[in-house]
Amino acid sequence: MKVLIAGATGAIGRPLVAALRVAGHEVIGMSSSERGVQSLREKGVEGVVANALDEAAVMTIVRKVKPDAVMEELTSLPKRYTPEEMRKAADRDRNLRLVGGRNVQNAARAAGAKRYIVQSTGFFYGPGGGLAGEEDGLAVNASPGIAGSVRTYMQIEERVLGAKDLQAVALRYGFFYGPRTYQDPKDGSVTEQVREQAYPVIGSGSGVFSFVHVADAATATVAALEADPGVYNIVDDDPSEMRVWLPAFAQFLGAPAPQHISEEEALRIAGEDAVYYATRLRGASNAKAKRKLGFAPRKLEWLSQAKAAPR
Repeated sequence: MKVLIAGATGAIGRPLVAALRVAGHEVIGMSSSERGVQSLREKGVEGVVANALDEAAVMTIVRKVKPDAVMEELTSLPKRYTPEEMRKAADRDRNLRLVGGRNVQNAARAAGAKRYIVQSTGFFYGPGGGLAGEEDGLAVNASPGIAGSVRTYMQIEERVLGAKDLQAVALRYGFFYGPRTYQDPKDGSVTEQVREQAYPVIGSGSGVFSFVHVADAATATVAALEADPGVYNIVDDDPSEMRVWLPAFAQFLGAPAPQHISEEEALRIAGEDAVYYATRLRGASNAKAKRKLGFAPRKLEWLSQAKAAPR
């Protein structure tokens, strides 16, 4: 199958290119820079330069490629993961996902693509008991920044899943970890903050985080090329509360234990979104992805190590 990836040099794009090639697909990567395209060509993959916000350029390129399937993995996130940097990047990222994503989808339809896969969120589910399934609602009444992100993801899913002439799949990824992510054990932004004791447990730390290794997310995305259209949670088997995963991550890194701060202090220095993450996130279930995609994620490494350590 000929597959075009929009956002082929991002955190998920790089392992996705590799996974598609292993599966025998013809891959064309779209990047916004010549440098990104060069990195693709060095791996033996055809690359094309296009700013997703340039509607005419995207249309020209996608029509020329004539892909069987398109994967929309567009993001514009900051290198450093902090509440301030995320707020600064929010409008830019939202515009790329909404406007750029629409341009890519329109071009895919015009070029005759049959299958369309888009990135969505598996960690912004609304309140409820237990792990959230794909039928559960997202957190539309969360703190302002998170609620804004939720609205963006809902618009994306409505656009993609509402296209009657496409076999559409929305993959609700968990928090990425692994190479080139915020949790990269070498030099990820969250990793650096944990080492500096600058990433604290907030309040009760009862917010449940659902992670997924980028390589596992890529494998699931390749499987989605042959799966039934619809929505899938792409998260691992270890949803865990902040008060559990964060100290375990620090231990895994050989870093000092994280500090604990109150919700009031966090509101003052980091804002409402940070408190929501730490205290109100709801974990997601991967049962559907296991059943329909054959999804088999690895164990969350730092939790496994913490459980194995002598007490």
